[in-house]
Amino acid sequence: MKRFLDILISSVAILILSPLLIVVAVIIRIESPGPVIYKSRRAGRNYKIFDFYKFRSMRKDADSMLGTLLNQNQYHADKGLSNFVKIENDPRVTPFGHFIRKYSIDELPQLFNVLKGDMSLVGNRPLPLYEARTLTDDKYSARFDCPAGLTGLWQVEKRGDNGSMSPEERKMLDVRYAENHNLWMDFVILMRTFTNFVQKGNV
Repeated sequence: MKRFLDILISSVAILILSPLLIVVAVIIRIESPGPVIYKSRRAGRNYKIFDFYKFRSMRKDADSMLGTLLNQNQYHADKGLSNFVKIENDPRVTPFGHFIRKYSIDELPQLFNVLKGDMSLVGNRPLPLYEARTLTDDKYSARFDCPAGLTGLWQVEKRGDNGSMSPEERKMLDVRYAENHNLWMDFVILMRTFTNFVQKGNV
């Protein structure tokens, strides 16, 4: 049933959103050199590796610049090395990239990942390979027992007073979802994701 709903909803969403997808692709192409779609290798359910799609929101040379920016990683300061990267006012992001990130438009190509079966609408976010390699012990490996998802539990959970969530909290929410997920839980997460998006759009 979960797979059937993934195919049905992603197909309808792609059809309805196709004009937006085309417009975004054209603007990205005009704004900066490079591919419209950014592909990265990610690990999903049972550590299965696949190509993960996003609209490109960064400069073409963004990956090569990361090494010089790690000292600005908000998950790195005072916490040692982290599996997550978040850089405030990231200089690699293009002007239009800031816009599509703000409204999560850059995530829309993942509907094709859902349609292909790489991901589900709801699950744990697929991880870059360098992150997945650090989460193979018994404490965290359960997060890979469920499908990778376009949205998931930690994305809709209430954040701290400053709107942030520690890497450890995110990892444990992934484990909780993997151990308890069902169709009703998926429905609730989808509704909360939509509500959060509407609220963000009204800011």
